[in-house]
Amino acid sequence: MTARDAGRGVSIGRAAALSGVLIAAGTGLGFLRDLVMAHRFGASGATDAFLVAWTIPETVSPLLIEDAMALLLVPVVTRLLAGGGGLRALTATTLPRMVLGLTAVTLALGIAAPAVVEALAPGLPEPGPAVQCVRLTAVTVVTFGVAGFMSATLRAHHRFGPPAAIYLAYNVGILALIAGFAGLVGIMSAAIGVACGSVLMVAVQLPAFVRCLREDAAPRTGAADLRLGLAAIAPVVVYTVTRQAQVFVERFIGSGLAAGSISHLNYAQKVAQVPMVLSLLIVTVTFPRLARASADGDTGGVARRIRQDLVIAGGFVLSASAFLVAFAPDVIRVLFQHGEFTAADTRDTAATLRVYALGLWGQSTVGLAARAFFAQKRPPWRPAAVLAGGLAVTAAVCAAFAALAGTAALAAADAAGITIAAVLLLAGLRARVAPIPLRRVAADLARLTVLASLAAAAAALLATGPLGAAPALVRLAAGGLATAAAFAALIALAGRDLIAPWGIPWPSWRPGALARRGRTPSGGTSDPADRTGAGDGADDQARTGGQARAASAGGRTAAAGADVPLDRSLR
Repeated sequence: MTARDAGRGVSIGRAAALSGVLIAAGTGLGFLRDLVMAHRFGASGATDAFLVAWTIPETVSPLLIEDAMALLLVPVVTRLLAGGGGLRALTATTLPRMVLGLTAVTLALGIAAPAVVEALAPGLPEPGPAVQCVRLTAVTVVTFGVAGFMSATLRAHHRFGPPAAIYLAYNVGILALIAGFAGLVGIMSAAIGVACGSVLMVAVQLPAFVRCLREDAAPRTGAADLRLGLAAIAPVVVYTVTRQAQVFVERFIGSGLAAGSISHLNYAQKVAQVPMVLSLLIVTVTFPRLARASADGDTGGVARRIRQDLVIAGGFVLSASAFLVAFAPDVIRVLFQHGEFTAADTRDTAATLRVYALGLWGQSTVGLAARAFFAQKRPPWRPAAVLAGGLAVTAAVCAAFAALAGTAALAAADAAGITIAAVLLLAGLRARVAPIPLRRVAADLARLTVLASLAAAAAALLATGPLGAAPALVRLAAGGLATAAAFAALIALAGRDLIAPWGIPWPSWRPGALARRGRTPSGGTSDPADRTGAGDGADDQARTGGQARAASAGGRTAAAGADVPLDRSLR
């Protein structure tokens, strides 16, 4: 390795660390935003109205920032840079047209706001506040588009700090407007904050983007490559919209329930999705290797990595699900029961959270399986088709039981639909992507489910017994430690081959794990399901020729796939 390469590696490492800190800060502020809204506005018809309007930025964000825009522009700009060009011509020809088109959409949403509210939530008793909020949040269609264009081009230039800071700036804007104007305009302050925060997303990236424009020469824009990108991105766009449509169904039917029902479901989702997002962050480190193995046609390597990710992510989220089911009332009470958020709101939100947590494994598995599909050279349509089937199940269960069971039925419908989609996607992975040992994955996860459930149940009994009079935070700490111990026990039982990608030390003398996996003391394997050649280092050498032939496809896949979104709770 040359000194230049070493320096580049350090630079990339520092950029990754900076991005992680900024993303974590933005996510934390997003959660603080929800806590502040619960404190100031509680769970009422006003918060329901805002959440109907919130559907617009929730939908636009994955399309114009996290998914379509990134997956289209990152490879295009990367190819331009590789050819010695820059992005001036691409920006001059693409950005004005995009802004013009998105402005037209924004104006249309503003004019048609009453119809939009009627379509999204026909049961709202007072649609007026929702209409006003929709007109304010419609601004994000333009600002998110510009922010997404900047984020994609900056990432292609290996400038990761400003794009990582966009949600930090976004939530700062929302919190500032709520703090300054909630007493004057109520819930409307949050909608104004969304519009102002989206402008800050552009502002935080503007200096770095202008520097890129000044540094780059004017290249010839690859129009043919751009059209190819649009064709390739269509499955990802449909997948994203279909997944987001679950929220449309929940709010459409929830608008006909008691005031505050949509808010109870939203607060429960925000809490439940934290462990799901963390579970996907755990496996993000392995995704570049998965993309490379896919580009090289190494189906054995793809199968091994998918199995590792399924068990690690599934184990984490199932442990968290057991904890949430056991301690939902304490979690909601500690986080939200302040100000306008009443004890009755805590009771209803906790009941919804317990049901919603049952679908977290499905949420995590769908996100992981979709990555494996999208790691292929050309993204397939299967994830979108499977999610459409799951959405149909969600809509049917909601329609059948919402009037009887309220928000619990909406949460159960979401859990049922996403779990069915997850099972179908796993079957599709085995049939179309790689021979994943699903029985072994199921066995590992079954052990975890038993361990996590027993640990959470024991912790819950402890909390209601000896710790019954203790503060809620103490009870939560005891339950968290017990559930974490169950997750650690799963990792110990699962074996060395599952944790090797993370570089976690493992006692090589454990005969049980070696014998169960058919591994030799030297680290080899005799299991056909796991045999992909040699170890990772040997694989790298053996695949050198294949990588040279697949460099273009692999680079495009890795660059695009790195921006597949985790979930809407990051926003």
